[in-house]
Amino acid sequence: MERIIKYIILATIILITSNIVANADTYTTQTYTYSPNMSTLVTPQNVAFASCTKQYAISQEKLYYLTVAAVNANRFTVVELQSKTGYVLFKAVNRDFLATVVKLGVNKSMLKITPTNNNYYFAPGIVSNMFKYIDLNLNEVVTSVKKI
Repeated sequence: MERIIKYIILATIILITSNIVANADTYTTQTYTYSPNMSTLVTPQNVAFASCTKQYAISQEKLYYLTVAAVNANRFTVVELQSKTGYVLFKAVNRDFLATVVKLGVNKSMLKITPTNNNYYFAPGIVSNMFKYIDLNLNEVVTSVKKI
C-alpha cells in the first residue's frame, strides 16, 4: 500500500513538472514602464549619460542661476562656482559632480551634470531632482538682491 502511494505521488510530480516544461513558451513576461520611485532614486545604479543632460529654452545666465539655486535647494554642498564659464562644482552623497551650463543659441541652453571621476554609478535622484527643481522654477523671474 505504501508503495502504491509513493508511485502515485511520484507520478503526479512528474506530470506537473513535465506540464510546466512543455508549456514554458506560453508563459510570457510582462514589460513594465520605468517609473522611478523613492527607492530607485536613492539606490546607486548605472546612470546613462543621456539622462545627465537636458536642453532648456532659456538664456544661459538664467539657467546658471537656476542651477545654483537647485544645488542649494537639494542641500548639496557647493565646492566651486564659476559664472564666466558657467559651471558649478558641488558635492552630493560624498561624491563630486560638475554642473555645466552651455549656450546653444539666443534663448537656448543646455545643462550637463556629470560626476567628476567619470564613474556613472550613483543615485539617479541627484540628477533628476536638479532637473525637476529647474523645471518647476523655469518661469520665475530672476531678481538681483540689493546689498545692505
